[in-house]
Formats: sequence, structure tokens, C-alpha cells
Amino acid sequence: MVSRSSFYYIGVLAFFMLGANGCSQTASKGRQGPGGAGGSQRRQSVSVETATVQRISIDRHVDLSGTLVSPDQARVSSEVAGVVRDVMFEIGQEVEAGQELVRLDTTELELAVQRAESALRQTEVQLGIDPSRANQIPGDDSVAAVRTAAANRDDARAQLSRAQELVSKGLLSKADLDTAQTRVKLSEAAYQAAVENVQSLRASLQDRRAAYDLAKKKLNDAVIRAPLAGSIAERNVQRGEYIRENTPVVTIVRMNPLKLRTAVQEKFANLIHKNQSVEFQVEPYPDQMFHGKIAYISPAIDQATRTFAAEILVDNPTRKLKPGFFAQGRIQVGRDENVMAIPDQTISTLAGVSSVFVIENGVVKQQTVQLGEHEDKFFEVLGGLKGDETLAASNLNELVSGLRIGDGGEETGDPPPGDGQRRGGRGRRESGPGRNGQ
Repeated sequence: MVSRSSFYYIGVLAFFMLGANGCSQTASKGRQGPGGAGGSQRRQSVSVETATVQRISIDRHVDLSGTLVSPDQARVSSEVAGVVRDVMFEIGQEVEAGQELVRLDTTELELAVQRAESALRQTEVQLGIDPSRANQIPGDDSVAAVRTAAANRDDARAQLSRAQELVSKGLLSKADLDTAQTRVKLSEAAYQAAVENVQSLRASLQDRRAAYDLAKKKLNDAVIRAPLAGSIAERNVQRGEYIRENTPVVTIVRMNPLKLRTAVQEKFANLIHKNQSVEFQVEPYPDQMFHGKIAYISPAIDQATRTFAAEILVDNPTRKLKPGFFAQGRIQVGRDENVMAIPDQTISTLAGVSSVFVIENGVVKQQTVQLGEHEDKFFEVLGGLKGDETLAASNLNELVSGLRIGDGGEETGDPPPGDGQRRGGRGRRESGPGRNGQ
């Protein structure tokens, strides 16, 4: 009869025998290395298109942002007081220079013209001026009052001469001689007064002519006209309203051309010149590019913002652009030839760092690059490449440094430490920093 202790020892022995057999099988499988029955491990074949570094021409530019404004904007006011009888415009309407906009009541102004004209004609008659020859002012001796005074003076002088002759012959008393002398003095004084009165009338003539011209001007100003061609931006009066002098009635803005006002960083002061081409976009028309040329550049730098002002003239024949639009664009400052560039499909970007996969002797090597301007489908290369490399242009998310590209895409070894991290996906840069710091 077998004891319990015998069963115990038999079970322990069986356990150790099974463990030894398992270790032997594991060791046997472990010994099947790269040269064993499994052979070398192969990854799935990677099909890679390639591209080469190109030489292209690139336009250099400076970014800008600014506001569109009208080069001429007039807030038209009334120069005379009166009741508005007619308003001949509406907001948004195009008007020409000199076009009638507002008419005021002219009753009082017409009466003022008539009164000024009457006073002028009275003075002209006193001076003996022919209304048909208003510009020809006669001399003093041609005025009737002066001629009468001169005749009285001459007669008094003649009588004095006769009186002196009679007194010398004892035929006339001394008293009569004194009377003749007094008449001469009075006639000379009357003549002088007539001359001075004519001179006063001449001065009054200039004043009354000015008053008459002013009255006519005010009558003419009762019709308010557009001082420039443009569009109506504001309407400030209504029919039947009484307005005083200097009351604003309308605001006119010129729509073509417009000005784009912007501020440029001072580091670009040596690159910005008149007549440089500018292209920009506005929010209402995001798919349309507008163009202009630099017309005015400020010679001073704003010390607070370290920028200088520039104004771009923009043709606006279709009136799509409006004063007040915010614009973003760039100024063309030059063009570089024979610039090293790579296609955008060769670029992988992760965490803001751009890199490419260079293929040398069938082996992939990931290389960090510094990019510049984006021109069409190419990015300028500022650093990281020599210019004769062959680059992978497809399946970038499946590539890793050390991978051998060939028949079957065989990988012969582990990737070097630090270079074997796979990219999560191919990145695309929307824009690259230019040499000008754009």
C-alpha cells in the first residue's frame, strides 16, 4: 500500500519534468536567430516617389495691412441761410463736380440783390458813369457838379479882375472890390468841395459794387453744388428745413482712385520705394486680388511703433472697394533668380520643425531644413541642404531614418537612436519665413 508521502514526491517530480521540457523548447526557439529557419524579418514594401532640389525665381515681398480711405472727402456746407426747397441726391448716388445738390428759397436774396443794384446805379449816375461802360470812370472835370463849381469859380475870378480895374480908375468903391474878392474865395471853396465829393463818390462806388457782387454771390450760393466728383456718403438736410450759414448738408467721397494707408516696419525702410507694386485682399472679396502702387512715403519714423507711413493708390473703376475696408497684402520689393527650392510634397512638419527625407545609396535619412518663401508649389530652402540631394516625395509617414529603399523595401538594421521616430503624418506649411523676416 502506497503512503500519502509517496504520492506527494511523485507529483513534485512530475512538475519539475514539465518545467524543464518547456524551458528547452523556449531555448530552442530563442536560438533561431536571423540565420535560423525564420530568415530575416521583412517589413511591408514601401513605394516611394522621388524629387530633386530645384532652382527657381522668387519674388521678395513685405507684408502689409491697412485701411482704404478716399483721397478727397468733402463735407459740403451752406454758405447762406434759408429754407431748403429741393434736395436732388440720395446716399450712394454718384455725382459730378458742379452738379446741383440742394436748392434754397431765394426770395430774400433776390430782394437784397435789387437793393444793392439800386444803390450802385445811384452812385454811377452821380459820377456820370454810363451803365454800358461801367468800367470807364470819368475824370473829376467830367462830373457835372465839378464843372458847375469850376464855372462859378472862373466867373468870380473874372468879376474880380474887372473890379480891380475899375477901382484903379476910381470908378468902383473899395467895398465892391472886397465883395468880388470874397466871391472868388467862395467859388474856389465850392470847387474844392465838388472835387472832394466826387472822390468820395468814387470810393462809395467801389463799396457798392462789392455789395452788389456779394448779393449776387449769395443768390448764386442758394444753389449748393458738388465741389468734386464722387459718391454721396451722408445726407444731412430735408426739404422744408431752415438751415443757417455753415450748416453741413452733404458729405461726398471720391471713390476712384482710393488710397490704402499702411505702416511699414522701419527695418524695411531701405526696400520701400515709390511706384512699387502692391497686391492685397479685403474680407468682402476673399478670392479676389486687388493691385496698386506706392505713391507717398513718410520721411519720418513713428518712435512709438517703429514704423513709417506709406500710401498706395488703388484704381477702383468698379467701385467694389469702399473707404474703410481693412486690407491685407504685400509689397513687391524684388525678385531673386536661381534660388534653391524643394516641392512642398517633400516636406514633413512636426511641432513647427520642417524636415525632408534624403535618399542616399538607397538609404533614407531624415534631414531638418530651414524654409523661406513659398512660390507656387515650391518652398525656398535657406539651410539644411546642399542642392544635389534626392528627396522622397510620397509616403513620408511610412519612412524612417535607416530604412533601405529597394526591391521590397527591406530594412537591414535597427534605426539609429534618436532618428527612428516615425512622423505621425505628412505636414504641409501654409507659408514660410522669408529672408526679409516675413
